[in-house]
Amino acid sequence: MDPNITVHRRVRDRHPELANDDVLAAWKNAIASTQRIRKSPNEYVAIGFDGNGRLVEMVATRLANGNWPIYHAMTPPSANTFKELRIERS
Repeated sequence: MDPNITVHRRVRDRHPELANDDVLAAWKNAIASTQRIRKSPNEYVAIGFDGNGRLVEMVATRLANGNWPIYHAMTPPSANTFKELRIERS
């Protein structure tokens, strides 16, 4: 796993059903992502599958030092995230 990608402890505090390894696997296995240019040019939203087959929504910031802290993750992804990524929900 890329050492520059980390999961902020806020994720575990808010979503104890997601272990750090789940979030990191979902980031690595992202099926869609986009830069949030209008909100913050260094912020990215993505969805991907974790090691348990769950679809996870994630938001990370690209820092100047090359680090990528993932500060938001939840499963299942919200309808707004699907819309932002231009993915139709079935």
